[in-house]
Amino acid sequence: MYSDYFHPLEGFFVSENDMVMENIVVDIQTIKRETQVLYHRAGPRSEVCFNPDDVRAAIVTCGRLSPGVNTVVRELVIGLWSQCGVRDIRGIRSGYRGFYSSDPVALTPKLVDNWHRTGGTVLETSRGGFDLQKIVDGIEANGFNQVYIIGGDGTMKGAVKVFEEVKRRRLKVSIVGIPNSVDNDVGVIDRSFGFHTAVETAQSAINAAHVEAESAPNGVGLVRLMGRTTGHIALNSTLGSRDVDCCLIPENPFYLEGEGGLFEFLEHRLAENGHFVLVVAEGAGQELIPRRPEDKDKRDEYGNPVFLDVGPWLRDELKNWWKKHHPNEQFTLKYIDPTYMIRAVPGNAADNIYCTLLAHSAIHGVMAGYTGFAAGMINGVYAYIPLDRVAATQNFVDVNDHKWAWMTSVTNQPDFSCLAKSIKEE
Repeated sequence: MYSDYFHPLEGFFVSENDMVMENIVVDIQTIKRETQVLYHRAGPRSEVCFNPDDVRAAIVTCGRLSPGVNTVVRELVIGLWSQCGVRDIRGIRSGYRGFYSSDPVALTPKLVDNWHRTGGTVLETSRGGFDLQKIVDGIEANGFNQVYIIGGDGTMKGAVKVFEEVKRRRLKVSIVGIPNSVDNDVGVIDRSFGFHTAVETAQSAINAAHVEAESAPNGVGLVRLMGRTTGHIALNSTLGSRDVDCCLIPENPFYLEGEGGLFEFLEHRLAENGHFVLVVAEGAGQELIPRRPEDKDKRDEYGNPVFLDVGPWLRDELKNWWKKHHPNEQFTLKYIDPTYMIRAVPGNAADNIYCTLLAHSAIHGVMAGYTGFAAGMINGVYAYIPLDRVAATQNFVDVNDHKWAWMTSVTNQPDFSCLAKSIKEE
């Protein structure tokens, strides 16, 4: 039965009949009644729609930094130049605003040769500056017919608007997104590039927190990691470390005081081991942090609620609680925030490989005539996903999944949400 759904490649080229299923874990009793979501498989096509001499390609990096951005840019340039014979490749500086505020930069294999060895983005990035009409005017004025957009969920939402405006104006321009988010919160795809590097780099901060905590009486190491709406970095860093006593993420609300709360757990663990390591994602506990009236409805340039800094708040709460309940005992808390160290490093080997294949997948799709899509890996297979589908979905940590259960078994931390519910019911 399963062979009916699997189609191996015959030869080098991918055909239009090669599809990738979004869901591969199904109920065998209902599979015939379910509608599978399918995406075109990425890869080289036997026929292309662009003459290399006519291609004028633009590459732009937007939003927050993540490891591997420079690798993607490098591989787009190398792939277009070496595999497709394209010679007119331009870099757009400073994100979306660069389409109308600065001159494009000529990109060549020689220029980008060592870019993968550096973190950040050589093309520079910025948040905001999204003026749809000016952006598409810039694309049209510069004669671009291929636009490669690299960025996170906000960037992909912008890419959808650019694609729709290009289509409305009937411009012959292919728009492709290469999604990235160090938080790994982009939906549909298996993971965002840079995520593996971020988790690996976070280990250094956790190790430092563990050393500091072990080296002091009643020592606590508090590490704040990235993750505004999702806790993937915190969760995976905890699993990779095994030195963490408690992991707090946005998807699993927690509380401080009372039976089963964080303070009680910390007190018991300190009495047992003499030290405690706590990892918290930046978006965790937002509902607990007091907000000034003027901050309640405050939004950033993308319309998202402004997040309060959970790290310093939690640090102060822990210190005040200990001073109140154990005034005569020593308490040492070291707070570590490695945010910019994590996102500013170059991609590791695994992410560099991933970035290369994403870039090549994007090139193959555009050259074959696809537009309005994002290149990504689904269930281990590279595919073309409609931009609006990527922009409309997010990848949250599933606290009912085996991975979360594995984490709680490693840390032995309380299930705060279940305890809070049972206390409320009583």
